[in-house]
Amino acid sequence: MSNSKTNYICQTCGVQHDESINEPSKCSICEEERQYVNVKGQEWTTLSKLISSGIYKNVFKDEENNLLSIKTEPNFGIGQTAYLVKDNHFNLLWDCITFLDKDTIQTIKKEGGIAAIALSHPHYYSSQVEWAETFDCPIYIHEDDREWVTRSSEKIRYWSGESLQLTNNLVLQRIGGHFKGGTILEWKKGADGKGLLLTGDIIRVVSDRNWVSLMYSYPNLIPLPIKTVKRINKRTNELQYDCLYDAFN
Repeated sequence: MSNSKTNYICQTCGVQHDESINEPSKCSICEEERQYVNVKGQEWTTLSKLISSGIYKNVFKDEENNLLSIKTEPNFGIGQTAYLVKDNHFNLLWDCITFLDKDTIQTIKKEGGIAAIALSHPHYYSSQVEWAETFDCPIYIHEDDREWVTRSSEKIRYWSGESLQLTNNLVLQRIGGHFKGGTILEWKKGADGKGLLLTGDIIRVVSDRNWVSLMYSYPNLIPLPIKTVKRINKRTNELQYDCLYDAFN
C-alpha cells in the first residue's frame, strides 16, 4: 500500500480536496443541502486518473469576440462551463472545471495564458488550485464562502464587500442568493462594448430565453425567498450588460 498523499476529487461535484493518504470520509460540499451524495455512495478519483483514462477532453468554443467557453466532454462532475475572458491582454478564467491536461494547457497558452481566476461559488471550485499553479495566477473567492474551500492554497485571495474591480472593465459583483458569497462577473466591454454578465448559476438561464431563474438549490429544487430575488433583480439592473452567459448556456 502506498503512503503517498493525493489530492482526491469528488466524482459527484468534481471538487478537489487537500492532500491525504486515504480517500476523504466525506465531501462537505456534496453533503450540504444544496448538493447531494450520489445514490451509490461517495466516490473519489484523481486528476491523473481522469487524464490516463483517455475518456475526457476539453472543448473550446468562441462564443463572441474575446470570449471562449471551455467545457469537458463527456460531462464530469456537475458539468459546468468555464469561460476565458480576454480583456486588453488580461485573461480571466471565470469559474473552473476539474479536467486539466496538456492539450488544455497548450491551447490556453496560445491564447495568452491566465492572469487570474475568479469563482462564482463553491460548486465550481473544482481543481482551481491545479489551474492556478499551472498558470501561476491568483484565485479570487469572496470571503463569505471561505468555509467551503476544500483545498487550501496561497494562490487564493479572499475579497470582501459588494464588488472588486480587477481591471477597468472587469468587476466582480457579490449578489449572494445561491451562496452567501455568490458572485457574478460584470464585463463592461463585453458584447462589443454593450456589456456582458457571466453568472455561473447564481443566475441561471432557462429554456425560455426571456427568463432567468434564481434558486437556493437547483438539483434539490429549493427556491430562494422572494425578497432575495427582488434584491438581486434590483442589483443586476444597476449593472452594465446587454447579454448574460451562465454555466450551462
